[in-house]
Amino acid sequence: MVKKALRTKKFGGFMRKHQFLAVFGAISLSIMPLSAAPKPENRQVLFGETHLHTVLSFDSYIFGNRNTPDDAYRYAKGETIQHPAGFDMTLTDPLDFQSVTDHAIYLGMLPAMHDPKLEVSKHPISLEMRKAKSQQERIGAFQKLFPYLNKSDRPDDLVDESVMQSAWADIISAANRHNEPGKFSTLIGYEFTSGPEQQNLHRNVFFRGDKAPSLPFSRIMSPNPEDLWAWMDGLRDKGMDTIAVPHNSNGSNGLMFMTKKWDGSLMDREYAETRMRNEPIVEVTQVKGDSETHPLLSPNDEYADFETMPFRIGGWVPSQPDGSYVRQAYLRGLEMAAKGRGNPYKFGLIGASDTHVGAGAFDEHNYWSKIGLVDSNAELRGSVPMAEPNPDGSKYNVNNFHTWGASGLAAVWADNNTRGDIFDAMRRKETYATTGPRIKLRFFASTDFSRNIENRTDMVKRAYKEGVSMGGDLTVKGRDKPAFLVWAMRDAKSYGLQRLQIVKGWLKQDGSSAEKVFDIACAGGRKPDRNHRCPDNGATVDLKTCKADAKTSANALKTVWQDPEYKKDQQAFYYVRVMENPSCRWSTWDALRAGVPPRPGVDATIQERAYSSPIWVN
Repeated sequence: MVKKALRTKKFGGFMRKHQFLAVFGAISLSIMPLSAAPKPENRQVLFGETHLHTVLSFDSYIFGNRNTPDDAYRYAKGETIQHPAGFDMTLTDPLDFQSVTDHAIYLGMLPAMHDPKLEVSKHPISLEMRKAKSQQERIGAFQKLFPYLNKSDRPDDLVDESVMQSAWADIISAANRHNEPGKFSTLIGYEFTSGPEQQNLHRNVFFRGDKAPSLPFSRIMSPNPEDLWAWMDGLRDKGMDTIAVPHNSNGSNGLMFMTKKWDGSLMDREYAETRMRNEPIVEVTQVKGDSETHPLLSPNDEYADFETMPFRIGGWVPSQPDGSYVRQAYLRGLEMAAKGRGNPYKFGLIGASDTHVGAGAFDEHNYWSKIGLVDSNAELRGSVPMAEPNPDGSKYNVNNFHTWGASGLAAVWADNNTRGDIFDAMRRKETYATTGPRIKLRFFASTDFSRNIENRTDMVKRAYKEGVSMGGDLTVKGRDKPAFLVWAMRDAKSYGLQRLQIVKGWLKQDGSSAEKVFDIACAGGRKPDRNHRCPDNGATVDLKTCKADAKTSANALKTVWQDPEYKKDQQAFYYVRVMENPSCRWSTWDALRAGVPPRPGVDATIQERAYSSPIWVN
C-alpha cells in the first residue's frame, strides 16, 4: 500500500512517484588510503546541535528570524550572530558538529511571499504574513498556516517547486561549505513536519554523505511516517544512507509510541525492523520540554516531573502522556518483542535545541528562548510580570512559553570528528543527550569485566573488549550476571554532579513490564541506602543571587554496579541518568535580572541532567 501511494499520489504539481529516486544524486565516494581500523577505545565524545531552523523555515521567518544556514554554522563555530531582536548571540564554547534542519514543508516559501515578482506573493496568506508585526499578529499569522500544514487535501497554491529546490540547494551547499573534517562537521538535514491535529510526529532526517535528493520528502507528499521510511529505504538502495530522528514525543498526544500502525493495524516484526532501520535514535530533550518520562507514567520516580511541557505542539490542547514518553516506549518495546512482534522502540537518545533563531540557547543564565521576536524578552516569554496587567488582572503574558526549557545537546562517541563517523555513531546508538551542560558520560555492560576495572588505566580499552557500550545488546548466559560500568564527568563551566542513576525496565513473568530507578553513586563519598537512594547532600540555591552551594558536589562519579534484583533470563533495558546539583532555572535568572520574585507555579530551580542510550540485556 505504501508503494502504491507513493507512485500515484499527486499534490498540486508534485508528482510523487517512487521512480523519482532515479533523478537523485548519488553519494560521492572518497578514495581513502588503506589504514588500520579505528580502535573503539580512542573514540572521542563530540557535542553538537542536530535541530535548528533558519530564515528558510516558514515559522522561523514569521517569527522574525533572518539568519541563514551560513549564519547558523558560523554561530556553531564560535562566531557572534544577531538575534532578530538585535542583541548578540555567542556560544560559550564552539560546538563540534551541527545540522541545519529547516522544515521541508514550504521550504523557503515565506521569504518568497515577500517577493512581488513571484505569484505566491499575491496569495491571501502572503498578505497576512507581510502585515504581521506584533507578537499577537505573528502568532495569528502562524496559526492561519495550520490548516494548510495539517490537511493534505488542500491545493498546493502556497508551493513553488523551484523556490523550494533553490532553498534546499542552499542548505546542502552551506553544510558542505562549512564541513571541516577533524575540526567541525556538518550533516545535511531537514525536518519532516507531520502533525495531524497538532499531534506531533515530527522527525529530523540526516544524510551520511555530501549529496541529497533534489527535494526532501515532506508531509505534502505524505503525512505518514511509514511513507517517509519507504522513501529512505529507496535512497539507501541507491547508496544514500539516511536516518530519521523523532522529537517532541511529549507533544504527540500518544501517537509517537503507539502499538498500532498508521492504518490502525497492529505493529508487527516487519514494521519494527523498518522503523529501527530508519529511526535508530530519538531526541529526548529540547526547548519544548523533556520527553524522558512523566509523573503519571513513573509515579515512583521523584525526578520524573522535569521540564514537563503538557501541550500538543503550537497551542493549548493537552497532550496525553500515555504513548508520548521514551521510558514507556522502551517498556512497550519489550512487551511487543515478547509477543513475537519485534521491538520498534529499541532506540538510542540525543538532545537538541529546536531553536528558530539559528542559534541554540543552551545555558539557563543566558537564555533567549526559541521563536525570535515573539519571545525575545522576559516579559514576552512570561517569566516576569507585564508592565500592564491583562484585562482580567493577571500579571503574566498569556502563553505557554514559560513551560519551555534551555535544552539540549547531542553527544556522540565517534572515531573521528567527521560527518561519516558522527553518522555511524548515531546509527550504532553510541550517543547520549544532555539538557545543556557538556557532561561527559561513558556506559558499558559486561558479564566478565576485569577485577577493579574502574581503577585501571586501560579501563576504557578493557570495557570495549570485555563488554558492550551504550546502545548495545548484552547476552547473559548460564549463571552469569550483568555488571555496569558508569563514568560521568562534570562540565567545568556548569554545576557539580550530585548522583548517578540507572533506570531499569524489565518484563515480569506475566508479560507485563515494570520500571525502577537505582541511585548507584553519590557525591561526597556517600553511599546509596538500602532503598537504593543517595542521602540528601544538602545542596542549596540562593534565589536572591542564584548562587549554588558547590561544597557537596562531585567533579566526576565512577562505579561498577550490579543489579541486586536481576533474575536469570530476564529481558531488560538499563540506561544512565546523571544528575547535577540544583541550579537556577532560566525563568529565575530572568526574574533576578528584573528585580522581581520568580514566577509562582514555575520551578525556581532545576537539576540539569544527561541521559545515556540504553543497554538491552537478554
